[in-house]
Parts: sequence; C-alpha cells; structure tokens
Amino acid sequence: MKKLLFSSVALSVSAALFSSPAALAQSNESDAQADAERITVTGSRLKRAEAESAAPIQVFDAEDIEVSGMTSVEMILQRMSASAGAAGGQGNAYWTGNGYGTTQVNLRGLGINRTLVLLNGRRIVNGGTGANSSVDLNMIPVEMIQRIEVLKDGASAIYGADAVAGVVNIITRKSYDGFTVEARVGATDDGEGQDRNVNMIFGTSGDKGRIMATLGYRSSDEINMADQAGCALAEMTTGQLDCFGSSSTIGGRATILSGPNAGDRINFNQDPNGDGDSYEPYSSAKHNFAFFPYLNSVNPVTNWNMSVFGDYQLSADTTVFTEILYNNRTSEQLATPGTLRGIEFGADHPTNPTGETIRLDGRRLLEGGPRIFFQDVNTFRTVVGASGYVGEGWNWEVAYNYGRNTAIDGMTNIVNMQRLNQGLDPNTCGSNGIPCIDLLGYGDLSQEALDHIMFRTTDNGGNEQRSLTANITGDLFDLPAGWVPVAFGVEHRKERGWRNPDSSIVAGIMNTNQAEPIEGSYTVDEVYVETSLPLLADHDFAKSLSLDLAYRYSDYDTFGSDGNYKASLHWQVSDSLKLRATQSTAFRIPNIPELFGGVAEGNLTTTDPCDGWDQAGADPTVAANCQADGVPTGYTQFGATVLTTVGGNPNLKPEDAETFTAGVVWDVDFVENLQFTFDYYNIDIKNAIQTIPGSTKLSVCYNSENLSHPFCSAEHFTRDSLTGDINFLSAQPTNAATENVSGVDASVFYKTDLAGWASDFSWNVSYLDEYTFAPFEGASEIEYAGYITGGRGSYTHWRSNANATFVRDDWRVHYSIQYIGSADDINASPGDIGDHAPSVFYHNVQGTYFMDNNLSLTAGVNNLFDKEPPFIQSWTDANTDTMTYNLLGRQLYLKVRYSF
Repeated sequence: MKKLLFSSVALSVSAALFSSPAALAQSNESDAQADAERITVTGSRLKRAEAESAAPIQVFDAEDIEVSGMTSVEMILQRMSASAGAAGGQGNAYWTGNGYGTTQVNLRGLGINRTLVLLNGRRIVNGGTGANSSVDLNMIPVEMIQRIEVLKDGASAIYGADAVAGVVNIITRKSYDGFTVEARVGATDDGEGQDRNVNMIFGTSGDKGRIMATLGYRSSDEINMADQAGCALAEMTTGQLDCFGSSSTIGGRATILSGPNAGDRINFNQDPNGDGDSYEPYSSAKHNFAFFPYLNSVNPVTNWNMSVFGDYQLSADTTVFTEILYNNRTSEQLATPGTLRGIEFGADHPTNPTGETIRLDGRRLLEGGPRIFFQDVNTFRTVVGASGYVGEGWNWEVAYNYGRNTAIDGMTNIVNMQRLNQGLDPNTCGSNGIPCIDLLGYGDLSQEALDHIMFRTTDNGGNEQRSLTANITGDLFDLPAGWVPVAFGVEHRKERGWRNPDSSIVAGIMNTNQAEPIEGSYTVDEVYVETSLPLLADHDFAKSLSLDLAYRYSDYDTFGSDGNYKASLHWQVSDSLKLRATQSTAFRIPNIPELFGGVAEGNLTTTDPCDGWDQAGADPTVAANCQADGVPTGYTQFGATVLTTVGGNPNLKPEDAETFTAGVVWDVDFVENLQFTFDYYNIDIKNAIQTIPGSTKLSVCYNSENLSHPFCSAEHFTRDSLTGDINFLSAQPTNAATENVSGVDASVFYKTDLAGWASDFSWNVSYLDEYTFAPFEGASEIEYAGYITGGRGSYTHWRSNANATFVRDDWRVHYSIQYIGSADDINASPGDIGDHAPSVFYHNVQGTYFMDNNLSLTAGVNNLFDKEPPFIQSWTDANTDTMTYNLLGRQLYLKVRYSF
C-alpha cells in the first residue's frame, strides 16, 4: 500500500500521479511520466513544469476522504477550518437557503453563492427544486473522486463570476482497470440514524482508449428531534432553562376584540374528552404546543448515482473525451401540523361560545397530523470535447458542457383556505357537500371536515446550464529566467432557472406561503488571458521569482460588461522557503433566485429583544426603545418563530470584490518531511448582496439610540398595535454597502516513521479576524467575527482540523480532531444562559485491515466521545446552531471493500 501526499501547496492534476491503497488499480507509469512534464493546478489554466501554486490550496486526496469516515462531499468540506457560516446539510435540513434537502459548502462564511464549485475544472449546473443559486453537492458521488482541491483565494479572472471566496475543484478518476465493490453500514451508538452505502467502480483501458464507470447508492434514516434534544429550551426563569412550546395551540389561542375584556387572550379546550365549547385565560405554560416530536434533527435522504468517464485517441495528437453524471435524490422533512391564524369570529358565530368578537391567533391542526415536505430531484450532466497538440508545445481543448436539474417537490396536510372559509360560513356549510367546521377546541374537527380541507401540493422546477469553452496553452518565448507560458480562451454560457409552484399556492388559497412562478435566465460571453513572467532564476535569495497575470472580460446580457484581473507574485527564496502574494478582483451578478425569486413568507426562528423588556435586569436602552415603540408592559414573545418575508429582489445590483492574500511556505531543511504554511487573506466586497436575519435586524434596531437605526422602519418590521406581537418581518436580500472578511490560515505537514509505522500528520487552523458588513451606505458596521448568528451559522474566531494516519504491514489507523472555537450569541444579552457557545472538540477514529490485495475491512467511530451540541439562545433547531454542530452524537460504522 502506498500513498502520495499532497500538501496545501504541492499538488498535481494528473490522474496518473495519484497513488491509492493497494485495493485500487494503479495508472500506467509511462503515462505518469508524460503527464508530470506539464501539469495544471487549480487557480490557473497554465501548463507548468512544477506542481506548486502561488495561491493557498488545500487538497483532499482519495485516501484523505477514505479515512475521514464521511460518506458525502458536503460532510468533508463543511469540516474544513476554512468553512464558516451556514450551508445545507443533513443535520440542518430545515434550512431553505437553496431548497430543502440540498447541501453546499460555504468558504469563509461569505455565502454558498460566493464559492464556485467545479468538476474537473468545469462548472456544474445548480441543483435543488428549481431556480437555485448554487451546486447541490448531493449529486457528486464520493467513490468517483480522485481528490478535491480547495483554492482559498478569489479566482474570477480565471473562472469567471462566483469565485469570490474561493473555488472547490472536484477532480474525478479518469481511468480504472478492474472492478471494486464496497458496502458500508453505520448508525449512532443507540441504533438511530442508520445509513447504508453500496458503491461500485469498474473500468478498462487499451492502447488508444479507456473507460471507467461508477454506480452508487446511499441512504440515511431520520433522528427525531425530541429523541435527540428532548424539548425546546429557553431561559423562562432567570438562571434556569425550562421547556417551552409554540403559542399555536391545539385548542386554539384567541384574542377578545370586543366588550369589557377586549385585548384578553384566551385558549379553547385542549382535552379531547372535554367540553368543546370551554375556554379559559391563555397560559403559555399550560397550553403551548410541544413541537419537537414533530420535527427531525436529521431527516432521511436517499441518493442513487451513476457516472461514466472515457476518452479515445483519434490520432497521435488528438483525443476525444466524455463525462456523464446522473444523480437521483429523494428526501423528506417532517414538519409540525399546520397552524391557522388571523381568523375572526363574530359574537354571533354558531361555533363561538364567548359572546364577543374574537380573533383566532393560533390553532394547531393536530387532528390532521404532521406535514411532510418531500423532494424528488434528478440531475444530469454531460461533457463532450476534444483536446490535442498543435505545433511545438501548444495544447488545445474544446468542450461542450450541458447540465440539467429537474425536481418535483411538495407538502402534505396543507389546508385549502377557500374550502375552510366555506366550512366556517354558516350560510354555505351543511349543504352541497360542505361540512360545517368548528375550529374552537381540540377534537371538534370531524374527519369529514379534515377530508374537505386537507390537501397535498406538488411543485416542479429546475435549472439548466449550457456552456461552450475553447482553451489554448503553450509557451510564447524564452527569457533569461525561463519560458513565458500563456493560456487564453473563450467561453459562452447560458444559465436558466425556473420554478412552478402548485396552482393552488399560486392562487393564494392554501395555508402556506403564497408564491409566484419563477422563470429567469442570463447569457454571458467571456474571454480570458493568463501568463507567467519569470523575472529571476538561480540567484542568491531568488531561486525563482515569477509574476503571474490574468485578465477576464465578461459581457452579460442582464447587466453589461465587466473586467477582472489577478496578479500573483511567486518568490522561491531558496529550496526551503517560498513567499507568495495575490491581488485580484471579482464580479458577481445577482443570480436567478436573487433577482427573479418570488416574494414568500416563512416561520423562522427569531429572538424578539422586547421579550420581558419591563423585567428587572433588562437592558435600559432596549427597555426604553420597546416602551417608546408601544410594546405593552408584561409583553412576552409567544413562540420561537416569527412569520418572515423572504424571496428575491428585482432591484438588486451587481457586487464587486477585491481579494488580497499573502503567505509563506517553509520546508524545514533540518527536519525531513516537515512543512509549515502561513497565509493572510482579506476580501472586501462592495454592493454586497446580503440577507440579514430578522433577529439581527430587531437586535440592531432596539439597541440603537431612540430607535434611530433604519432597521426600525416599517419596511423592515411592524408590530400589532394591540398585543405588541411582530406581524411583519423582512429578510429579503439587499445590496449592503460593504462586506469585509479577513484572517489567517496556517498548516503543518509532517511525515515520518514511528516504531515501524509510516506516519503522516497534518494540522490546518484558521483564524477569522474580522467579518463586518454595513447593511447600507453610512451605516455602522455589524461585526460577525467571534459570534454565532441567528440563521447564519457560526463565525467563531478559531477552527482547526488535526489528522494522523499510521500504516504498517496490512494495517492503517487514522485519528482526527475537529475543533470549533467558542463564540458569543449575537442576539443574547451577557449573562443569559446560552449567551455563548463553548469550544467544542470532535474526535474520530478509523482502522482498516487489508486482508490481501483484494479485500479490506474498515471500522470507525465519528464523534468518539459523544460530544453534545451546546445550547445557544438563538438556536435554529434542537436547541443549538444546526449549521455548526454535530446532531448525530456518536456514530459507528463498518465497511468492506473487495476488488478484482
């Protein structure tokens, strides 16, 4: 068994240079020697004679992925120290940033749509349930990956728009001789959340061609939130956490609107054997609904995938190639029974026992059962092209890339409001097949009434990408310090997205967010050029010094044209010391859902700063502002969610970014195989497209002097004048004036022999020094660095990953530690329970026994010490930040692999 290590600064894109465990087939040595002569690294299109980059790159090769114990691409990438903020994953499946069930990566926490994801250096169609903003990583099967190269630097001059925070380039195997099958089973240590994987890879090669294919199946089961986290927790009493529930009650919470008791809150019967007409003063402790049993901490997902890669040599200097990828994902999310709100009953309504006009503020339809959100998503991608040589040392490639994603999704147990109103109207119900409906009191809803009003909705949507690229690389001329390589090319690309909600949702007659169809597209034509100027060679203190330059011109049919540049200095001071620096720009237009997404509403976890504003210990500024805003004394936030307006914004403008990185690489000459890297980064975005969570808007508003912050205006939120409840809250994207992130990355790589064990060690650490943004021109900057934010994930200062792999004879043992630093809750007051999250360590271990050259057995444990996620006040689900922490607990798995 042999492994070729790739550090963050030394890598090769040649499949022939990759060496894997003995169970995997090896590439032809003569091909490896030929490919090693001129290679390409992520972040550049130049062919180079050395496998080092002027930009910071982190590499995960096939063995790194194997020993990680991860079964999906997003799990691997989201554990990187350079990842931050929010991205979709199985453990935060209620996050809807790119559609239910989708998974992404978020470099630097700048947002999933500012990280460009490539497959073999080419773009991938966006994925999800229609009109989506980023790639769904579910579509990438792990078994086909040769390595993943993560460029932690802006690269719009090389790859075009979206490469603001960096680039993730997933590189697949190109050839395989033989057949391998592997099966994996896993679960938590109490048997929950079972996952199953079966993967096959097979291929053959000849003198002129080669073909390789993979087939894969992956499925995982749900973990109920009540089983994992118990109940929803909050500091109801100072210094004590207590369970609380939703104010949407199963009997129905109402406000009296007339008579001497106007303004009083009441709740109707919640005993199925009680008096259906009874009611009493509303009590949150007595009446609120325990909703965790009707949610999952982890939701079920199933993936089927297939891929084919092949090439054929037509002549000595021309080769044709193709890539085919197909993935099907089915996923579900359990949701609480639906809630009816804002229905007024006159004093004389036959089902109203109060004798006064009332407004039903929250009636949970437990009789109808929980809702189920479901998705069935298909993604297809194919690349066909040709490459070859012309003249002396010139390489060319032409490729057509087509990707299409289509989906059907929907919800069950959704109330048709039109039919409900018919059943509530005493003039229309009781005839023509319309049952009379009694909502006031649990158990009064008949099965006939439920059948009349409850429906399943079905939506459809998709994304499509077409691109044609042509590239030429070669050497222009020779300078005293070396040859001057050049790369140039053109690209034509069209992106299209669409989403068609159920006709009843479009009509606005369902008890869910009304939505309009989305249809949008844009076309871009681009041309680029890149070169590297060798300035010095073989001098004292300059073994080599080169200046890399790149420029890309983009012409969009929506916003016009723009140019982006990149300049990198690559200074090899000596054999052991290298300095590097890069200055670049980026241009990102608003994508299809940001521009064309219909405005919608959703119940999002929100912290109201005016909750208990008149109690002892409340912040005086917040208390004064809440009082001035008309929030009544004794006000308490009812429930953890607020109806929030989300969706697209047709008034968005493009955003521009400037990126600067500088670093050093030190190969310690007095310790063999020891390397240190250190890199500083600074990304400054202008006119940043930014979605600001509702909790943050509320917090900033009520902490401002005399409600002076623009977030206090009615365009951002309003309150009910009678109860003080928030009845409108906006979280739509906007062009924030500036957004800036800066920090440092460091790494250590060491390879040695310990007591006969070939030992590899690596440690990657990231420090986020600053993450600020001003929501509008002239506004005070909001600082995210060091905080956990409501709905945006964690921006802790420190993250790191440490790995150790030991190989001896037929054994391989791996141990890894993931560290997530402490962070303050951005919405909590100091001294509150959950005002900060402590530092968290996750330990993982894996062992593999290679029984022979064909058969291997692997066992592992993730989260070895069963570390529980910390409680934070602004939790998104399960009393924690689901964007950041492991909800599965300790996970055990077994895997067997056989090759022949």
